[in-house]
Amino acid sequence: VDAANSTITVEAGCVLADIQTAAAEADRLFPLSLGAEGSCMIGGNLSTNAGGTGVLRYGNTRDLALGLEVVLPDGNLWDGLRGLRKNNTGYDLKHLFIGAEGTLGVITAAVMKLFPLPRHTVTAFAAVPDVHRAMDLFGRAREAAGETLTGCETLPRICIDFVLRHLPECRDPLGDKHPWYVLLELTASTPGSDLNTTMEDMLGAAAEAGVVLDATIATNAEQARGLWRLREGIAEVQKHEGASIKHDVSLPLSKVADFVVKATAAVEAHLPSARPLAFGHLGDGNIHFNTAQPVGAEPDEFLSHWDDFNRLVHDIVEDMGGSFSAEHGIGRMRRGELEHYKSDVELNLMRRIKGVIDPQGLMNPGKVLDGI
Repeated sequence: VDAANSTITVEAGCVLADIQTAAAEADRLFPLSLGAEGSCMIGGNLSTNAGGTGVLRYGNTRDLALGLEVVLPDGNLWDGLRGLRKNNTGYDLKHLFIGAEGTLGVITAAVMKLFPLPRHTVTAFAAVPDVHRAMDLFGRAREAAGETLTGCETLPRICIDFVLRHLPECRDPLGDKHPWYVLLELTASTPGSDLNTTMEDMLGAAAEAGVVLDATIATNAEQARGLWRLREGIAEVQKHEGASIKHDVSLPLSKVADFVVKATAAVEAHLPSARPLAFGHLGDGNIHFNTAQPVGAEPDEFLSHWDDFNRLVHDIVEDMGGSFSAEHGIGRMRRGELEHYKSDVELNLMRRIKGVIDPQGLMNPGKVLDGI
């Protein structure tokens, strides 16, 4: 840890949670946070350009990296471990390897940015009538809180029902059931920041405008963790409801609500008994649009609709100027979608880069680009 430079140099095998701990011990924050942080490693986070819940304020993993060390396919070692914010000396080579899913080289170490440790955190859970009001609430929170808004997640009632059904430690934070919910978090690194007043005033004004139906603000860290558990538990409980067809998409913020409505209608028209769940990182436009199998259906029969659902959902995303993979990458599963939606210019550039750096196709063959 270089506290004065607000950086940490880590080997690829460092577990994400251990990096967070090391930063905190130096009175710094490493803001990358995701459900697998207790086991995932920073090399994998970099190779997949992991997102998580802090992208709204701090960006993706790509935005947190200042330098890399990479073993190249020809055996050479590129030492780019520089902790510089400005380094305008030609091509920024690290960005070739971040998000490349190991197809161009093996990341062995990195220099990552650190930030001031938050001194004050306020977490709230609000009910709204629909996903358009959820986007309205995000806009109000961003206007009122500025850069102190570090988390904004949305989830429909079906997600709450799934979590409460399968995670007995979770509780419904509001008295009545509502169609949609928004989880908001404000953080500040300066002492004396009155985030409670900011949150209360913003939610009060939203309630008067009919945007918020009900809301609660956590009064301690344990309550805040309970609110986040409702959001983070969704991925865990879906398997208990049977098979899921999953889509990880991103949209311009102005299109998110319209996408959710349109994609939900398309899926329900194709398979009326299906159970769509649209949840995720509202503040950065990343929606996990998953569909759970109908109650009592056969998983294999339901999963046979995967290609049909891909085309339904991803065509809507494409028409709205979005991406069919926001943070989950390509791997093998989405190679066909990459070929379908990327332009010839983009695909040819990717193949040429791969051919120059890894002409023998040694690095993670069969991933990302079909046939390479």
